[in-house]
Amino acid sequence: MEHNTTFPIKQNELDVLRDEATSYIKSIQWEQGQRAKNKDKDSKDESILLYLSRATGGNGGAEVTSVSKTILALKKRLLPDSVAIPIHLNQTLFAVQEGITLGIWIKDSYYDASGLSSLSERKSTLDNSGKREYESKMHTATAYMLFATAYNILHNLKPYASDDLSVMKNKFAGLPEVSFMSPLKGISCCLYYYDKYLSHPEIVLTDKDVVDFTVVYFEALIDEIQLRKNSLEYTETILDRTYKLENSDFAVSGWENVFAGAAKSVEFNKIQFEQIVGNRDAKHFARRLTERLLSYDFDAHKNPFQELGGFMPVFMGYGIPGTGKSMLIAAIATRLKEHCDNLDIPFLFHPMPDTLISTFQGGSAEKMVEWMKPLQDPTRLIFAPIDDAENNLQERTAQGVSAGVKEVIGVFLRYTEGAYAVNYGNSSIGLFTNLPETLDKAVISRVQGRFKIDGARTEHDFLDQDHLWWRKIQDTMPDFINMKDPKDYKYLSDQGLAKHMGEILKNVEKPTEERVHDIYDKIEKKHNTNHQLFYANLYKEMQKVFPFFSSRDVRNIQSAISLRLTDFDLEKDWFDNPELYFKKDYDTKFNMLQELMRDNMKGLDFSEIRRQEVVRYLDNVATIADTDFKRKVDKRVSQMHIELEAREQFDKEIDD
Repeated sequence: MEHNTTFPIKQNELDVLRDEATSYIKSIQWEQGQRAKNKDKDSKDESILLYLSRATGGNGGAEVTSVSKTILALKKRLLPDSVAIPIHLNQTLFAVQEGITLGIWIKDSYYDASGLSSLSERKSTLDNSGKREYESKMHTATAYMLFATAYNILHNLKPYASDDLSVMKNKFAGLPEVSFMSPLKGISCCLYYYDKYLSHPEIVLTDKDVVDFTVVYFEALIDEIQLRKNSLEYTETILDRTYKLENSDFAVSGWENVFAGAAKSVEFNKIQFEQIVGNRDAKHFARRLTERLLSYDFDAHKNPFQELGGFMPVFMGYGIPGTGKSMLIAAIATRLKEHCDNLDIPFLFHPMPDTLISTFQGGSAEKMVEWMKPLQDPTRLIFAPIDDAENNLQERTAQGVSAGVKEVIGVFLRYTEGAYAVNYGNSSIGLFTNLPETLDKAVISRVQGRFKIDGARTEHDFLDQDHLWWRKIQDTMPDFINMKDPKDYKYLSDQGLAKHMGEILKNVEKPTEERVHDIYDKIEKKHNTNHQLFYANLYKEMQKVFPFFSSRDVRNIQSAISLRLTDFDLEKDWFDNPELYFKKDYDTKFNMLQELMRDNMKGLDFSEIRRQEVVRYLDNVATIADTDFKRKVDKRVSQMHIELEAREQFDKEIDD
């Protein structure tokens, strides 16, 4: 189900609920269930679970516990001489209080949206089915409150926790029980075991352990809720909306958990752009992409290039097999990684795995959500290439396309536009394909930047491609290569990066694709290319010939033109000395880029750039459409040839 509405969580509404949250931290009451008491019998970790199950002193009855008292006791134990509460203890206490406050708000919101409020008011007069509905909604409200609480605590504490939590996870013996009976019971049960763990002498040995344990505990709570969420009813008003916290990048969207398995960077072979022959357009694009990603501001959680219109959350590189797609992916990753290491920025290389399509119904969607989740992490730069994109994102209407592919595309579309789509300007998905015409049309329409990966094209390119090969032999046996070098060309001098796109597009005059060429000529006879009406009529005619050409294509053309306006180099000394630009605050960076953009635009001709980009885009649209048609025709022709040949052979055999 699509998330279609975003509701704000207002800070002043949370202020009203904070006292209630504080009262839970000060004191709750919980009586352990029988099963939780018996948990120690078959446990992996005798001591801790035994300790948890005997927590009431073994005499039954409800026990009162206080998280705030336990944290003060920890402070005394860890830092007996300190007057102030240590920073990690303070952070944790604050995060838990804020999480509970937000959870109460979410619960109240569910009460109103689901009709539980009015059921509560009429509780004494409800018939059996009414009572059943009341109880069922109560369970769902409690589960969602606990989920939002845990999720918010993770959001606030994750940045301070250790990267490796395995030691803490080994100490943690799980949650003996989780209660969805009522909001009060839910929060009491949750805080009861949280408190018991914190009091255990082996769990917290340093103040940092308090943060680490809290993250491990609330991650486990979310896992538990995820396991049980399918048994909950009346969840429509949870799934159809997103709640976004005012003045924050925190949002709750259904049961989604961005922190699930925070992705680790994948290893890749290091490759420099100079080692790739030809592909000027692709290399130029890749270099711009890296510079733009690196401009992301980690404090403001936004990218100045997004505001200037020069950022591409989704792009596509396409070309015939063997022209260097995989090398290009590695070169982009190499360049980003080197700059990130230099600037001390966390980087995630996050290629789509080959094993995404599952044979189980719903399995592919789940794996795809898992893959796309880390792209919403605002704490690092992320490059997410999809190599051979035609395998997982092929046209859904084509014959024989699996249900898994349809699921993957559904998730991709939701996460790249719409209420799910969070793009801070720190992540970019790259589709790389030999067969762009077989990609799903809706997927292609999400692509905001596109370039050809066409390999070696010129005499110098082929010279260089050979040179990269025989140079290795020459290094080991200098006199073995007994061939003359070209007189007027220095090897690899053509493989450097272009200064700007204009160098590459010098010769874009008119569309090369026949049908687009005809449309272009026809409109040019009526309107000059520097008239606004030229484009309005061109698009209208395109739509007649290519019915799938839509407003989104026009938006994509506009973003391609905006990219050209931001097609300038960042100053070299900014990389050598990060204080000059990268370490500045967001507004300063934005102003510096605006200045560069103004200087860059002085030498540009808007109407010419617009014409070039429109021609380039329309050619691309037509080529993709025509290639698809041509492939189908070729396939049919080849089948007819085979049938003809088979018939002739068959006739011969009969005659013989």
